[in-house]
Amino acid sequence: MPYITMECGLLTTEQKENLISRLTVTASEVTGIPQEFFMITIKELPDTNMGFGGKTVERTKREYQKGGDV
Repeated sequence: MPYITMECGLLTTEQKENLISRLTVTASEVTGIPQEFFMITIKELPDTNMGFGGKTVERTKREYQKGGDV
């Protein structure tokens, strides 16, 4: 059984449903494995628990929204 996991920030229920559907369809098309065999999990992480460039995602988003240097 193929297993796909996605780690990302917080998503709405609608976004999760869309992501699960599209990942399943695409992976099935590429591999030829029936959609029913795919398992998809989404691991949501708060923006304060992720970072890049030495800054949390939360801080980067705040600076971007203010038009500051990211």
